[in-house]
Amino acid sequence: MNKKLKTVNIKGKEYVEVNERIRHFRENYPQGSITTELVSNNDGVCVFKATIYNMDLVIATGHAYEKEGSTFINKTSYIENCETSAIGRALGILGIGIDGSVASAEEVQTAIANQVDKETINRALEKLRQSKEKDDFDTAQDIYNWAEKQNCIIVKDEYAKLYEGAK
Repeated sequence: MNKKLKTVNIKGKEYVEVNERIRHFRENYPQGSITTELVSNNDGVCVFKATIYNMDLVIATGHAYEKEGSTFINKTSYIENCETSAIGRALGILGIGIDGSVASAEEVQTAIANQVDKETINRALEKLRQSKEKDDFDTAQDIYNWAEKQNCIIVKDEYAKLYEGAK
């Protein structure tokens, strides 16, 4: 069970992909099984729960959350990606592939893809303020929609201050 798992280097840190975790589980728990449950799927946001069993005993669980369109892969496959992430987290909770992190390589890549750099945020804030000065509500709404999709709270908060509840 101490066999070294293949890793992927992301920004100088090693992560184990979910397929490697699953392979390791299957090799080391021949009586084991993995089940998944779609907990919710509302407004383009889904939550999955994965349960890991060994001989009908629950030995780990993991949950994942994904937003439709939040990354390139999530434009078409956010449900599948969420299910995979939940499995990876459950196997990580079990102790498989966690030398560096419980997060799988896929989860880290998604988190990096979802980060919005400060320069982009500052440009969005400036455009938002300019749209308020020019009474350009359509541009402001576009910026708000972008911020919503990126889950950029700073820009959403500024929009709320400038437009006091308009959406």
